[in-house]
Amino acid sequence: MQKRKLGNDGLEVSAIGLGCMGMTDAYGQRPDKEKMIPIIRAAVERGVTFFDTAENYGPFRNEELVGEALAPYRAQVVIATKFGWNIDPFTGERLGGLNSRPEHIKIATEGMLKRLKTDYIDLLYQHRVDPEVPMEDVAGAVKGLIQQGKVRHFGLSEAGAQSIRRAQAVQPVTALQSEYSLWTREPEAEILPTLAELGIGLVPYSPLGKGFLTGRIDERTKFDSSDLRSRIPRFEPEALKANLALVDLLGRIAERKGATPAQVALAWLLAQKPWIVPIPGTTRLARLEENIGAASVDLAADDFREIEDAAAKITVRGARYPEEILRLSGR
Repeated sequence: MQKRKLGNDGLEVSAIGLGCMGMTDAYGQRPDKEKMIPIIRAAVERGVTFFDTAENYGPFRNEELVGEALAPYRAQVVIATKFGWNIDPFTGERLGGLNSRPEHIKIATEGMLKRLKTDYIDLLYQHRVDPEVPMEDVAGAVKGLIQQGKVRHFGLSEAGAQSIRRAQAVQPVTALQSEYSLWTREPEAEILPTLAELGIGLVPYSPLGKGFLTGRIDERTKFDSSDLRSRIPRFEPEALKANLALVDLLGRIAERKGATPAQVALAWLLAQKPWIVPIPGTTRLARLEENIGAASVDLAADDFREIEDAAAKITVRGARYPEEILRLSGR
């Protein structure tokens, strides 16, 4: 697979990574760990070198899965994880809210290293900006971990432009992870120009709209109460029905290209900037191979014009998260 560089300090990763969150929870299921390990290893064998997890996924279960799966390939891969929630570092109990106090970051990182079966973390993100802790203190804590060799690169997730600049002034930021796709284009207004100016990469999560842009979800789809999407306004039946216009657009392009809607959605993202690396998630080998195949889909200028012209006429219905989660973004 082609490689791309995130940030100005040379972090090279596969053009498409693997988001591992759904391999332990979030989408109405708890997949069998013994079935997920081969999926992660199959990704490595197919050229994926970039794997995303977080202490909050589980908590802890996802990091344990990723650590076990990637232990035989540690030198070949880039592992990204995240701190920032108020989680008991010893029991994994969620204590509520955010916690990016420097002392907590240091303790949390030690737990991450053990669960990931490694002595260094390639890319350590702050999961959400903590308004109670100055960004300079957060960046300073990660800078100390980098100096100790426990972390190699610093990242932010869902941070606003001002927070990105404040962090950058203390410790260079390698990547920002934020939701970005054909139906979540808010980063284009301010975030993408800021990243371009500062030389920071973008790692779009949910690049397939939590499965919607694959074309396998419609207004009749029912989500279990344990599925994150059951609480997201954008996945309510009336919103889904209206938003299907986007899927129809991707389907038209895909048919012409001999591709799938998901592959066109990912190819569109890859073509936006050379420093964008999406991290679609999956629990199935066939979907993994489909996503990886997006790196070979070539969109022509006419395809882009068609996508942009059609997308401009489509108003996406529904918020991308419930209000309590949205409040944590863009700070």
